Amino acid sequence: MQPAYIDEFTRPVHVSAASSALVVVDMQNASGHRDYGLGRLLASQGRLAEAEYRFARIEQLLVPNIRRLTAAFRAAGARLIYLTYGCQQADFSDAPAHLKAWLQATGNCVGRPEHDIVAPLAPEPGDLVLNKTTMGAFASTGIDAVLRGMGVREIVVTGVSTNNCVAMTAMEAADRQYGVVLVDDATGTCSDEMQAATVKTFRRLWGRVATTREVMAELGGGAARAAAGAGR
Repeated sequence: MQPAYIDEFTRPVHVSAASSALVVVDMQNASGHRDYGLGRLLASQGRLAEAEYRFARIEQLLVPNIRRLTAAFRAAGARLIYLTYGCQQADFSDAPAHLKAWLQATGNCVGRPEHDIVAPLAPEPGDLVLNKTTMGAFASTGIDAVLRGMGVREIVVTGVSTNNCVAMTAMEAADRQYGVVLVDDATGTCSDEMQAATVKTFRRLWGRVATTREVMAELGGGAARAAAGAGR
């Protein structure tokens, strides 16, 4: 049984249109669309079924819920930031050593279709998109300065993969004094076990775990109505 005493010290975080931003992490074709990158690689090897959990969760849960959240944040006048992940150099020479093989295998390089954000979640004109070359956004982008310049004090984190880039970015933010909300039903990885383990870890001292519905409710009625329409 997990002891509960740690939970008593986890910082409460509340979402506000005035001070919160939605962060959409790495919802790209490279590992978020079954016809590109990872999906195409596995299909060529006859192993696409191994990633069925991942792609089904993205298609059936993440994309609809992230669409609702982006609509809600826009309707509330709150900030949105999209993160992408991939090399700037065509030869992948700017990839971290421990990630280079993965980036090469999925063809994730700026300028390639694999690097693009999946079509249903494509940013709108004027939306901010930051590219990173590390799992955590704070290590290789200017997101910290951007958030502080915007007056953002809390971030709501969505996207993939929960146990890698999502959690790393969320934990980096918490260490920099931001209040962080990880949206359980708008994040995804390769298995229920990995999702549950990451969520369980994050809610202990790092930040709050919430649902899409809970976040929308805190943003207010107008935002919730806009989000409900976007999810159809």
